[in-house]
Amino acid sequence: MSTVRITELISVEDYLEGELVSRAKHEYVAGAVFAMVGARNAHNRIAGNAYGLLYSLLSGKPCQPCNSDTKIRVRRPDHIRFYYPDVSVVCDENPLSDTFQDRPVLIIEVLSETTRRLDDGEKRDAYFTIPTLNYYLLLEQDDAIAVMYERSGERFERHEFTSFDDVIPITSLGISLPLRDLYNRVVSG
Repeated sequence: MSTVRITELISVEDYLEGELVSRAKHEYVAGAVFAMVGARNAHNRIAGNAYGLLYSLLSGKPCQPCNSDTKIRVRRPDHIRFYYPDVSVVCDENPLSDTFQDRPVLIIEVLSETTRRLDDGEKRDAYFTIPTLNYYLLLEQDDAIAVMYERSGERFERHEFTSFDDVIPITSLGISLPLRDLYNRVVSG
């Protein structure tokens, strides 16, 4: 999804309270609030496929997938950010009364031409600062192409998956994500 900036700076507390009653979702970066705009059906189908697949694969395990209504809080030394990724997985959840998660192990974003710069730039760099994050998966909206950043020590290694028969290993969770299933009913192989 794309975002549109709302110009007045607000506090974290005011942002979180506002999100509870807002009809639209907003992301938050150091006091600046960005209204999120809609996505194409292809985007929503890919995100739904990813969530459904993770839900099935993680059933009965301690880690849980979260959909695009779950914010991720990113704590920077000088400010706080809240983003709504398309899908995330947490193993050490925040209390049920919270409206966000702090410790994702996997974050998935579906890319479009309007979100690419943000998702594979600003958000990626912010997400990489989350100590628990092991995987950042970017799924192209218009082609069955996935790019996964996997934590390796203090840095992230980039892996690309371009064949419909590729399987994306999420080894720390003991699962793998077939590209074919992520793009089910979106593109054909």
